[in-house]
Amino acid sequence: MGFLSRFFSNDIGIDLGTANTLVFVKGEGIVLNEPSIVARHAATKKVIAVGTEAKEMVGRENAEIQITRPLKDGVIADFEVTEEMIRHFIRKVQKNKLFVRPKIVVSVPSGSTEVEKRAVRNSCERVGAREVYLVSEPMAAAIGIGLPVEQAIGSMVIDIGGGTTEIAVIALSGIVEHESLRVAGDAMDQAIIDWMRKKYNLLIGTRGAEILKWEIGSAMELDPEKDAPVRGRDMVAGIPKTLQVDSLEIREALSDPVAQIVSGVRRVLERTPPELAADILDRGMVLSGGGGKLLGLKERLIEGTSLPTFVDSEDPLSAVVRGNARILEEFERYRKVLY
Repeated sequence: MGFLSRFFSNDIGIDLGTANTLVFVKGEGIVLNEPSIVARHAATKKVIAVGTEAKEMVGRENAEIQITRPLKDGVIADFEVTEEMIRHFIRKVQKNKLFVRPKIVVSVPSGSTEVEKRAVRNSCERVGAREVYLVSEPMAAAIGIGLPVEQAIGSMVIDIGGGTTEIAVIALSGIVEHESLRVAGDAMDQAIIDWMRKKYNLLIGTRGAEILKWEIGSAMELDPEKDAPVRGRDMVAGIPKTLQVDSLEIREALSDPVAQIVSGVRRVLERTPPELAADILDRGMVLSGGGGKLLGLKERLIEGTSLPTFVDSEDPLSAVVRGNARILEEFERYRKVLY
């Protein structure tokens, strides 16, 4: 039966992110990229929608619908809802293979505690995994990008997700120095919300803040500067209102979280052994994760560290799940990076 299970099952790689969950199925590629959001009935707790369908309800739900983001700062905040979400996604990608048990590789933040790791492992086992392996997000990102993690060469990855920014120096299949910051995409969205409330007395939602971040947000000056409309509720008059804001204002709103990320990178560099620091000076740092796509962030890091910096050329958002995929495809080669 064990042989038959291995023969018929499709092994799965999961990037269980605060903002988005990406799933790779061996032999099929990346088959799912959906928001890590669950909508439940407030009274019965029955799941109504998961992923993209649930995100469309955010900010529009009524008293009978409860919207939950079960992961906070890169780790599980609600175990029950996380299991429901993982179960839904696995069933969605397994299609007609509901009765076979896949091997699953899941990425977790490098700063995760043993309790948090056990929670992720248990959640996957309870939804039917045959074997569960964990890999740190920066290690998975480095493998996904194609960095030589097994060699005696220093590689540096800055993976900016929704809940955490993972900064790591990697060599010989291990993480030499790392820092896990609870400052990433969500913190940037909140900074924009706070800015609009403070400067304009305008209350906007997370979706509105996210749109502003991607449309006109930046970490460095733009040429030319941009502007965009923003809709919200006037906190004084209490009625809906539309304003036109420019990229300079949004850049100022984002200045604190961006500065914290740059400071975190500098702290990791200060702790890096000289030989590996020399490798990074030659090879540069690589940005991955959805937050890595923020305009001007690469240039801001170059300015703050004087080191060459590159953005994952394929797709920053999928770097971690691509790493999980490569681990599944060359399992024995990368066994050392798993736990």
